[in-house]
Amino acid sequence: MLVVGAGLYGAVAAHRAHKAGKRVLVIDKRSHIGGNCYCEEHDGIFVHKYGAHIFHTSNKDVWDFVNQFVEFKPFLHSPLANYKGEIYPLPFNLNTFEKLWGVATAEEAQAKIESQRLHLDREPQNLEEQALSLVGSDVYEKLIKGYTEKQWGRDCKELPAWIIRRLPLRFERNNNYFNDTYQGIPVGGYNPLIEGLLEGVEVRLNCDYFSAREEFDSLAEKVLYTGELDRFYNYQFGALEYRSLRFEEEQLPQADYQGAAVVNYTDRETPFTRIIEHKHFEDRGVGHTIITREYPMEWREGAEPYYPINDERNTSLYAKYRALADAESKYIFGGRLAEYRYYDMHQVIEKALQLSL
Repeated sequence: MLVVGAGLYGAVAAHRAHKAGKRVLVIDKRSHIGGNCYCEEHDGIFVHKYGAHIFHTSNKDVWDFVNQFVEFKPFLHSPLANYKGEIYPLPFNLNTFEKLWGVATAEEAQAKIESQRLHLDREPQNLEEQALSLVGSDVYEKLIKGYTEKQWGRDCKELPAWIIRRLPLRFERNNNYFNDTYQGIPVGGYNPLIEGLLEGVEVRLNCDYFSAREEFDSLAEKVLYTGELDRFYNYQFGALEYRSLRFEEEQLPQADYQGAAVVNYTDRETPFTRIIEHKHFEDRGVGHTIITREYPMEWREGAEPYYPINDERNTSLYAKYRALADAESKYIFGGRLAEYRYYDMHQVIEKALQLSL
């Protein structure tokens, strides 16, 4: 079996195939394993090189599976929002509403939101109408509008309503971003997890599948492909669209920069969407800190595709490619790129564990 891509999906599938007695070769065009989960240790701090990754799941089977390979330390994700210097707790909860309006009870917060909501006698036509109908003007203007427009590179009036079908509102003081039963960060970053999954499996890095596709295909009875599906079919129906990211990393001499792992910058004028301070994932007591600013950008060839733009055009285009993929016998397709879907890590693992090899 040939596995194209040493990210989380490919690593879990390769592990299962190896355990089942198959000979497995994993290749990846990058110089490291782990895909976007990859971490680098810089002077005692594990840096999440492709953005913040917090593991969370309510699936005990998935949690038990990953804990075979690495110890997880408890970590509750409690990001903050910075709107022009005003700091708000996330997700939207009573602490957020108290900071916004000075309210102290759930009833006061609910009344404030209701007084600001946009009441429509039809379905919302765009993201702005959808957000205003759900949370009202203050939450939208300060905590949603600017961040969303930066993330997607488009005005909220031009974005489809379905992007935020719902916006969870908590009328209690709970800053835990995720509701999942199990939450944590692997000790030593995500590399030990991927290394454990790939133990005993041959891995070749700096190895582009498309540079010698026929040769690679000839090595295996089955090929699991985890890359972009449109590229696999040489873009014959046209290219699928993505949003991408650019990261700007900086080491600072102080012990702490922002007091939290993630701070979202929700105004439109600040060019980055968030700052990650990596030591808060696993603080080992070092006297300096490392931050990463995250800049959204349009995807172009050579950039990493992060977020699929699942609008009507792209969904229709993907369906054409998927029909070709479903007719294949030698090739298996899986993961966020091959399936043109955004997945959290636990979902990637679930899908790979369900894969029929």
